[in-house]
Amino acid sequence: MLKQFLVAFLTFLAIDGLWLTVLAKDFYAKHLGFLLAKTPNLTAAAVFYLIYIFTLVVLVIAPALQKGSLMTALWTGALFGLCAYATYDLTNLATIKDWPLLVTIVDLIWGTVLSASVAGISYLILTRW
Repeated sequence: MLKQFLVAFLTFLAIDGLWLTVLAKDFYAKHLGFLLAKTPNLTAAAVFYLIYIFTLVVLVIAPALQKGSLMTALWTGALFGLCAYATYDLTNLATIKDWPLLVTIVDLIWGTVLSASVAGISYLILTRW
């Protein structure tokens, strides 16, 4: 399981890092600038990544590998990402004044695509390694 975690961890960091630092950086600054800290809390980010990726491995990647199914990795990864990101974004939409609906929509799509991609790529790497 350590190998699965490391593959998923590196894949997740590469894809999400590109998203957060290049592709969507201006989007979040534009829509959430009033809430963003000057510097991110890296400890909190690290704890999130460790928990999220461990759970992705246990609930999505390992079962897909046992089943021998890339499609299982993709669709359960997508469902996991949608549920996890919905927990964050819909809670924010419900409780934070002026939380942008557009951010919620983009994040739900991103969480779905990111988690499915990480699960699928990890599956492919692990079945060929």
